Amino acid sequence: MSATELRARLRTHADPAIAAHSQGFFKAFPGGYGEGDRFHGIRVPVVRAVARGGRDLTLKQVLSILRSKWHEERLMALVIMVERFKRADEAERRELHEAYLANTEHVNNWDLVDISAHHLVGAWLLDRDRKLLRRLARSRSLWEQRIAVIATFAFIREHQFGDTLELADLLLHHEHDLIHKAVGWMLREVGNRDRAVEEAFLADRYAGMPRTMLRYAIEKFPERRRKQYLRGSV
Repeated sequence: MSATELRARLRTHADPAIAAHSQGFFKAFPGGYGEGDRFHGIRVPVVRAVARGGRDLTLKQVLSILRSKWHEERLMALVIMVERFKRADEAERRELHEAYLANTEHVNNWDLVDISAHHLVGAWLLDRDRKLLRRLARSRSLWEQRIAVIATFAFIREHQFGDTLELADLLLHHEHDLIHKAVGWMLREVGNRDRAVEEAFLADRYAGMPRTMLRYAIEKFPERRRKQYLRGSV
């Protein structure tokens, strides 16, 4: 199946009602973080199912889909890249990682980042130098900043928390709630594995932390402890 045929197959599942909802949900209106994005109106499980037909596409073909103006088509391309990365040898993994970094302008909403960053960046960096994450975190691109944070999920799963905590410190006072949510989520994942580590990080930071970030970070704490943080009485 060609890239053109795969995109055509995906579009057969388009639903205008879902597309209208997605337009608002992903803030694709003027002034929103997803301004200008376009939607067919296709649920994620359907995108994943159609993506299985792209297993034999070349990387060049997959990247042509990633550069689509349609959100679900970009999502499909990323699903293909992630699934390919999981099965690839080191040379192909490097190629996928580098292609992803060269196309971050098309990984331009939170769901696209969240489905891909911990594989195509995080998993690649598990046993490599991680300076890239600091560069991404300092980028002017909101999406590259979120990629840096979400990439650390791969490390958290291996009980490696240092990079997550360092990036959380770097982005602690970021102005955008999508970064607050990403940082809070990764802190929560640290706490799910070692709450003492998370609480040590929060100890002298939680009072000045954006409220959304704090709420995400302590979401799984026991109710009494969570309320102490929210009241500022820890």
